[in-house]
Amino acid sequence: MHLGALFVSHHVLISGSVRETARRFQLSPSTVSSALHHLETELAMKLTERASGELVTLIASGRVLEGLAPITAAIGELRQFTGHDNADAHDAWASRIPVKIVTIERFLEVADQGSINRAARRLRLGQPQLSLQLANLEKFLGGRLFERQAQGSVLTEEGRRAYQIFTAISQAWNDLKSQADERYRRAARSLRIGSIIPTGSESWVARCLGVLVSEWNAGRNNNAISLVSMTADDLREALKSGRIDVAILDSVFGLESFRHRQLLQTEMVVIAPPDSTVTSVADLVAAHPICMPSPRTGLGHAAMAFSDERAPNRRLRSRDITAADSLPVIVDLVANHGYVSFLGRVSAMPIADKVRIVDLDEHLPMSYHVAFNHRKAAADACAVIIEAAARITSESVAQTDSVRESAA
Repeated sequence: MHLGALFVSHHVLISGSVRETARRFQLSPSTVSSALHHLETELAMKLTERASGELVTLIASGRVLEGLAPITAAIGELRQFTGHDNADAHDAWASRIPVKIVTIERFLEVADQGSINRAARRLRLGQPQLSLQLANLEKFLGGRLFERQAQGSVLTEEGRRAYQIFTAISQAWNDLKSQADERYRRAARSLRIGSIIPTGSESWVARCLGVLVSEWNAGRNNNAISLVSMTADDLREALKSGRIDVAILDSVFGLESFRHRQLLQTEMVVIAPPDSTVTSVADLVAAHPICMPSPRTGLGHAAMAFSDERAPNRRLRSRDITAADSLPVIVDLVANHGYVSFLGRVSAMPIADKVRIVDLDEHLPMSYHVAFNHRKAAADACAVIIEAAARITSESVAQTDSVRESAA
């Protein structure tokens, strides 16, 4: 990591703009973006993200800004050290400093050892390679850093001043890196589980995850569990990128390279307003606005195709079909605002007191799956989830049969 890249990244985090930083430092936007990307890679954390075309700094960037402050202050001292007294040109000069952190640390090692040869052995470098790096550093700073004597290498007056500046930079950078290393160790110990968004706390997805956490912690496993809910599309991307280890979703499309198993199979049903009286699914679809998960999900794709087939000539169709990848929102729209939607029966049963469940006039099967990566802990977690899903499904079937017998 170059000092110039750190200086550029610091300004991006302050200004919140790649383009403004590029204009100020007379750099290309791609160069500025590359500097920020390198910093995120070194620290193993996201500092910014794009939202509606704008760069948004994340919460973590505040801590990184604090950590970079001593480094940018030391860069100001370097400017004076090298004789660049023009403060107006400071930003352009600082953004192009070619000195790497690793070179700084090697200079400090030579100073501490008092010998290039001893430092080279400790660093496992060739002595000529280390000497060349020191020569390039002296060239950049415009002065000699060491006096070569019979007993070794002794810092010059300029070298002692550089030593103070570079020590401050090295300590600040190592503090930032140690925090990143600790985050990595915590992440490595954590088993990250992602699931489709549950319909509510009583849903089978939420119950499966509750069983998993309870049994996992009771077994005193070494891996801590971290849970997150997101759309099926995002789950696929998170599993591919390694941000999660296990995914519960309603489709295995795009997960061919991962191990996956079926969790449960159910059938699609319509959920309608509790006060609705229409018995025909076609009439329900034609008479009510529709809200469903987006077609990127297995449920959304099947529901969209089904509703189109049932009411192909429906007026204003494009304006009253809403895609919402939030099952709690969908349930609220159905229960309180006159919408209809589609769910798997196993997801609809726990909310039967809030909505009216209407069977389709044909059997339309749906299946939910669990996909996981190569980690043994991920496979162990999947076994618990699969067993919990089987138990919850059997309980749901038994309750449904009991209700039907009572009604009869």
